[in-house]
Amino acid sequence: MKKIALLLALLILVTACGVKQTRELLTSGDYDAVVRNSVDGLQGNKNAKGKQDYVYMLEEAFAKAKDRDQRDIQALFKDANPRNLEKIYNTYVQLNYRQEQIRPLLPLKLLKEGRDAQFPFDDYTDQIVSSKNALSKYLYDNSKALLVTKDKLTIRRAYDDLLYLESLNPGFKDTAKLIEEAKAKGTDYVSVYTKNETNMVIPVRLEKDLLDFSTYGLNDKWTVYHSNRIKGIDYDYGLIVNFRDIKISPEQIKEKQFEKEKQIKDGQKNLVDAQGHVVKDSLGRPIKVDNMKTIKISIYEFSQTKACQVTAKVDYINFKTNQLLETFPLASEFVFSNVYATYKGDKRACEDAYYTNFDRKVLPFPSNEQMIYDSGNDLKAKLKDIIINHKIRK
Repeated sequence: MKKIALLLALLILVTACGVKQTRELLTSGDYDAVVRNSVDGLQGNKNAKGKQDYVYMLEEAFAKAKDRDQRDIQALFKDANPRNLEKIYNTYVQLNYRQEQIRPLLPLKLLKEGRDAQFPFDDYTDQIVSSKNALSKYLYDNSKALLVTKDKLTIRRAYDDLLYLESLNPGFKDTAKLIEEAKAKGTDYVSVYTKNETNMVIPVRLEKDLLDFSTYGLNDKWTVYHSNRIKGIDYDYGLIVNFRDIKISPEQIKEKQFEKEKQIKDGQKNLVDAQGHVVKDSLGRPIKVDNMKTIKISIYEFSQTKACQVTAKVDYINFKTNQLLETFPLASEFVFSNVYATYKGDKRACEDAYYTNFDRKVLPFPSNEQMIYDSGNDLKAKLKDIIINHKIRK
């Protein structure tokens, strides 16, 4: 019984909070929120006494929302601005939707007054159809006019309007064809290529990898990058990777010799005292201790190094105005390194982590071309970061 009483008290509290919140919404003029809350609150036993507040608020909110929307429509018609057509259509849709939210609950009783709550419904079918057709015609005609312009941002607005038109009125005239036209005309096409201002040959593989934009994943809704120009496309921008300098260090082999020593356990021996006598335990047995011995190693270490530093810049060019828009530095360094070693003595005298150096051998130094190419992965990652963080259009 206590649990039931507690649940009932909790239910009353939740209902009271919901009613209070809905009343505040009604006072603030958010009538559609009042309708939503009231419809939710009236689910279940809609005629319960505890739900009467919702019925009163629903009746009032419906009447006030309908009156407001009808006055708004009249004002929009008087203004005669074609840009108001979408608002007119959406308002008629909202008028109808509001009725359909309430319709399943009818009739709703006002118990104290002994009457049904009043919800004067209207048929908005004709208004919805006519306003949708008027809006569709406006969107279509206006978009076609925008597509004639040369401004890509304007064309993109036409594209968005045409997509909305297609969702609003599927198959309206040749909307699908116009969408394709707007997409093509509104897209920025970027030609990507390299320039070599150094006195060294850039490996073909490196240029190919840098310009393989299919691996970058950079194409977005309105920007397409081409490393190979396509006939018939009028390119808007250029993205140029200018190689400015390439420095390659000489091949170096450094040697060094060092020694290490360590004490290790080598079996056990009898413990002896200062006089050299064997120390025994209480049972007369000799006490054993670890026999420690010192081991040594002489290590001959060889370090092979060769470094390559590539310096470049990325230029953004506006082909329409032939102007340099922005320039960003681009640099990468690749270091070939190999450490190997030989030894004399006991290998256990050095750290276990060093053992791998004994397993390595001398390696042939990579060619200059290979060094330049190996810097490519870092260059490519940095180039991608530049493009992502610095869009052609802000």
